Amino acid sequence: MTPPPARPATARWAAEAAQAVARHPSLWTTAVRQVLRLAPPGWWRHRPFLPLPDPSYLGFRLQTAYGDPTRPPATDDVIAYLRWCRAWPKVTR
Repeated sequence: MTPPPARPATARWAAEAAQAVARHPSLWTTAVRQVLRLAPPGWWRHRPFLPLPDPSYLGFRLQTAYGDPTRPPATDDVIAYLRWCRAWPKVTR
């Protein structure tokens, strides 16, 4: 069964997540890289012209993380995810 698509992140949540990432300069490159990796191909051709992840994928990830596909991620979890993404290439070597 496919979880319902996630609601778009609220502007408030996006601002809180951006502020959390801004406090960790070592994660800036990783954050940009992940935003672009999660964005669907050709994201710039469709409104809202932002590199947003596919709602189905986001809903699945939120369902598996929180049990609720509409719950916005905690900012601490965003930082932990970015740290994991940054460390992953080193772990796989």
